[in-house]
Amino acid sequence: MDDGRHRRDLLVAILVFILQNGQRVRVRFLMVDGTLPLGVALLFAALLGALLVLVAGAARVLQLRVVARRHRRTDQGP
Repeated sequence: MDDGRHRRDLLVAILVFILQNGQRVRVRFLMVDGTLPLGVALLFAALLGALLVLVAGAARVLQLRVVARRHRRTDQGP
């Protein structure tokens, strides 16, 4: 139950942040060009950064699993 309250508080804080940073800014990313409220642009940037970290972390975990599997096979021998 306490977990739900923390999530709600976080969502409220994000909403307040977006509403307080409503001035529009020009955003250019790869082939996309447009204007967004600053709070929304920063939120998108944070989410994209988190996604990149997640993908890099998942790739590293997969790499370590492959290495561990090879070591297990080598240690067991024929």
